[in-house]
Amino acid sequence: MKVVEDQPKIRVMEGSWSPLGTIREVVEGGAQEDPFYVMDLGEVVARYNNWRELLPRVEPFYAVKCNDDKLLVSTLAALGANFDCASKAEIQLITSLGVAPERIIFANPAKMASHIRYAAAMGVDTMTFDSETELMKIKQYMPHAQLVIRIRCDAAAAQCPLGIKFGCDAVHEAPRLLKLAAVLGLDVIGVSFHVGSGAGESAVYARGIALARALFTFAASAGHRRMALLDIGGGFPGGSDTSIAEVAGVINTALETHFPENTVRVIAEPGRYFAAAAYTLAAQIHAKREIPSKDGEDNESHTMYFINDGVYGSFNCVLYDHQNVAANPLYPTSEKPTPCSVWGPTCDGLDCVLPSTQLPPMSVGQWLVFRDMGAYTLPVASAFNGFPVPTVRTMLSAPLWSMLKEFWPLDEARLETGPPVSLPPSPPPLEAVTNHHAVFVECALK
Repeated sequence: MKVVEDQPKIRVMEGSWSPLGTIREVVEGGAQEDPFYVMDLGEVVARYNNWRELLPRVEPFYAVKCNDDKLLVSTLAALGANFDCASKAEIQLITSLGVAPERIIFANPAKMASHIRYAAAMGVDTMTFDSETELMKIKQYMPHAQLVIRIRCDAAAAQCPLGIKFGCDAVHEAPRLLKLAAVLGLDVIGVSFHVGSGAGESAVYARGIALARALFTFAASAGHRRMALLDIGGGFPGGSDTSIAEVAGVINTALETHFPENTVRVIAEPGRYFAAAAYTLAAQIHAKREIPSKDGEDNESHTMYFINDGVYGSFNCVLYDHQNVAANPLYPTSEKPTPCSVWGPTCDGLDCVLPSTQLPPMSVGQWLVFRDMGAYTLPVASAFNGFPVPTVRTMLSAPLWSMLKEFWPLDEARLETGPPVSLPPSPPPLEAVTNHHAVFVECALK
């Protein structure tokens, strides 16, 4: 896990602003060449409010692994969200913000012994398991743990399937593990499942909730009398053009059917839902190469564009998160898009962001914008080959700063005020913008 502490000042903005307008302001005002993000914390706040409205019974435990940006998790903590941590370092990060250990679930079914001991020392008592080996380990290092058995329940399609690694069979394995936990004197208090990150099916949540209901009944008969927690995991969409309304309807109906009693606490582990759309990445084209079509072959000529961020940086999401990214010119143009590919800055041939796409003709020095880049990007990025990871510069609206400042662990010396940033009324033509350089991650609240 990588937490960037050396962040620029935070700008508290009066008036309206937009991520795209901010990117243009940065590009037009500096001489830097590095990539940067604009982070819209207003999007995070809006999504939290939307979650509470659509899923009133389900408490969000943000999956820290998705994006561990300190300002992002601080904001979620201030709003009232809880946290899904998978390691000692993630527990350290969240507790360092003043979050009580009761607001954390250690949701890694295969934990290192030293991490279990650390969780015990910090008072993080709730944790998941899915195997006999894990039960034995917990019995040795943390016998007072409040355990949640994780079962497998896979979506028909998911961006990143997780059942291949975690989750015991709900029918055959789970009853045996519940009996073993009772024999060992361990306290199982609930059931969890994860349908897969970026799930492409809503009905899977109903299947998981039904399986959990059956295990609640069995666990009570096996001696676990305090079954009171249902964890429906993650998998929620997070892109700008997505909604959780459909899946929320499925979940609410299933909860009413199988868990109508209010004595059962229901939680979830959303990650990309909160993080993805809040981040917009800007990357500069620093080189290009024209590839002509070959005589006698049925192939088109195309342009190779080289940008200053790649799969070893923010676009690791292409390899590890199976994300489909889309490049858009920073400035609009009427020129016809032509076949091209987009490549990262390193000397590795694997560093390809988009092997085949279409863009209008672009020049060296111009900028591309990538939306929905907040999930599973920055935490995994590296400075391979000496190319820097984009940094984060924060922009807050004044009303949101007033609302959150009492809860944020921020030094006011880092704050600065600034005029509103909005879209330029008449952006310069694409061909006129060739040598602007902007480097930092703009984080902002509407």
